[in-house]
Amino acid sequence: MSALDKAELAAMIEEATVDAYNEDEQLTGLFTMLEEHLDLPFTTVVLGVEVTVGGIDLTLDGRIVVLCSHGGMRQSIGILDLPLPSPAPEGAQWIEAYRHWAG
Repeated sequence: MSALDKAELAAMIEEATVDAYNEDEQLTGLFTMLEEHLDLPFTTVVLGVEVTVGGIDLTLDGRIVVLCSHGGMRQSIGILDLPLPSPAPEGAQWIEAYRHWAG
């Protein structure tokens, strides 16, 4: 994933939040962009274990999480804490935009 400059990130955030009236609606807009553009599934390594990222969710407490699995086990991980593989999956620039928005 190539690093986007602040103007590109701001434009992406504006696209995702154009009709949002508050922070919750902005979060929903960014989640929608991630849901639409992040190419799932993909594999990455979390704490030395290869996992499959198979989904994305917006929790009731306002966090965007990815749904990871390994073998028969499943775990939700905050998308801001997710180490991305190299090369990053298509649409990963929306994770970068979300990180920028979340500050």
